Amino acid sequence: MSQITIQCRLVASEPSRHQLWKLMADLNTPLINELLVQVAQHPEFETWRQKGKHPTGIVKELCQPLKTDPRFIGQPGRFYTSAIATVNYIYKSWFALMKRSQSQLEGKMRWLEMLKSDTELVEASGVTLESLRRKAAEILAQFAPQTDTVEAQPAKGKKRKKTKKSKNSDRDRSISKTLFESYRDTEDILTYCAISYLLKNGCKMNDKEEDTQKFAKRRRKLEIQIERLREQLEARIPKGRDLTDGKWLETLLLATHNVPENEVEAKFWQDSLLKKSSKIPFPVAYETNEDMTWFKNERGRICVKFNGLSEHSFQVYCDTRHLHWFQRFLEDQQIKHNSKNQHSSSLFTLRSGRITWQEEEGKSEPWKVNRLILYCSVDTRLWTAEGTNLVREEKAEEIAKTITQTKAKGELNDKQQAHIKRKNSSLARINNPFPRPTKPLYKGQSHILVGVSLGLEKPTTVAVVDGTTSKVITYRSIKQLLGDNYRLLNRQRQQKHTLSHQRQVAQIEAAPNQFGESELGQYVDRLLAKEIVAIAQTYKAGSIVLPKLGDMREQVQSEIQAKAEQKSDLIEVQQKYAKQYRVSVHQWSYGRLIASIQSQAAKVGIVIEESKQPIRGSPQEKARELAITAYNSRQRT
Repeated sequence: MSQITIQCRLVASEPSRHQLWKLMADLNTPLINELLVQVAQHPEFETWRQKGKHPTGIVKELCQPLKTDPRFIGQPGRFYTSAIATVNYIYKSWFALMKRSQSQLEGKMRWLEMLKSDTELVEASGVTLESLRRKAAEILAQFAPQTDTVEAQPAKGKKRKKTKKSKNSDRDRSISKTLFESYRDTEDILTYCAISYLLKNGCKMNDKEEDTQKFAKRRRKLEIQIERLREQLEARIPKGRDLTDGKWLETLLLATHNVPENEVEAKFWQDSLLKKSSKIPFPVAYETNEDMTWFKNERGRICVKFNGLSEHSFQVYCDTRHLHWFQRFLEDQQIKHNSKNQHSSSLFTLRSGRITWQEEEGKSEPWKVNRLILYCSVDTRLWTAEGTNLVREEKAEEIAKTITQTKAKGELNDKQQAHIKRKNSSLARINNPFPRPTKPLYKGQSHILVGVSLGLEKPTTVAVVDGTTSKVITYRSIKQLLGDNYRLLNRQRQQKHTLSHQRQVAQIEAAPNQFGESELGQYVDRLLAKEIVAIAQTYKAGSIVLPKLGDMREQVQSEIQAKAEQKSDLIEVQQKYAKQYRVSVHQWSYGRLIASIQSQAAKVGIVIEESKQPIRGSPQEKARELAITAYNSRQRT
């Protein structure tokens, strides 16, 4: 990933801002809302939900007749294209989430079907509990006959002892997977019940009498999880942005003159009334870099015009650290214009842009109060001559491949010949490089990896590992990473704790409970990301290994449970301690931290890898295992 996003504020005259607001709020956002509804009402919608994706061309088909609808007519062509892309993006993400939830639901339902008490298993198998246990022991011995032999191997030093638990855990997961497959394929009732018994007890033999209350609680917990997943699958349909508060007023009128039929309807009304309506229209995406024209005004300030809004110009106001990017956008276009299009826009540093409004406090007209923001996606490789050459070679190879495949078809019609002519022209322009500053490319050692483990109490821990020997070169704790700025971490946690308390009070009073947070957490994330990348550069690491975000919920829960079990053996005490621990430590924004690391690594040119973080072990052990797993996976691939 070599692309990052920068931003600037756009300043324009009031008529220009008013016109843009009208286009985005009165035409484009209602168009997106309508497309979201029409996709959900499509006859094939349920089929798409089951597949986990929808045909991207369907949104374009639905949008075509709406272009002549009086409600949406009069928009620039780029705005219609942006609406189609926005709806496609929303539903692509939504269908992927629904497919994952559906998969989770099916898995939990299968587990609920298998999860039976000892009494139910004895009744279903027709044998005694002792006979059932003997059969389970035979099956366990069949799938793990050399377990004791593996554990009895001589250990050298303390490192071998530390990895014993993780080896046992990996072995249990392997046995569990095998048992699930056998359970699905078996037809023998006794084997069926014995496997269920083993899976229920964590792939281990249990000679103690089953606690019926504890089992009932475990089963009920699973049933609640299934109910919640079903509610998510049934209720969650992508919704647009209601800038007029029309739905809120409808709900208020309904709740004022009617009595709810049940608690579910009352809860729905309350949620609708407490939900904060969006005040900002959907952004408009400019997915090609030539849709934006850069120039300098009479005062020497960089300005931009947009395709479809050429009569309006916008001045660029940005941070000093981003100014050089916008100067490069202007230089690229000027070079291409002065050379009479002998350079290719595919080598522009700017890749795409997006106009959006940023909500601000005030009581005037929205286009006067809110700020206009431009987000720009840039390819960091295209900043230097060496990086541009890499991109040029990639694109030239891709174009040459397309030309070869087209010529291989034999006799070509006029359209195909014109296509080849355009491709040859593009190839010639790509081979005419832009003048760029020279900077050696970062060259790391592929066998050196930086593993970054994430956790609850210690948000970030780093291990620099040599993949060939599996030895750790150095560790870095969260305190070492932040240095003198470590106090900011405690301050940020205190802020989150205060906001959590305020949110709880507001929920009790049935008042709006959406409170904004300061940017302190984002600042701490940037400090951590900068230091992690600096460590990778110091040790010439070839890549940084990050944990997969999908596993973080399990990671956090396991860490809390481990802390609670160390506190006491009593379940009630563990639950109380776990609740207090969550409040005191709170949860970190792992997605934001990972995005910061990815952005900083992209600027330098360090590769980002992902791997599954181990559940058990210290933060240092997790970081080490993360890097080793990624290296071994790379070798197998």
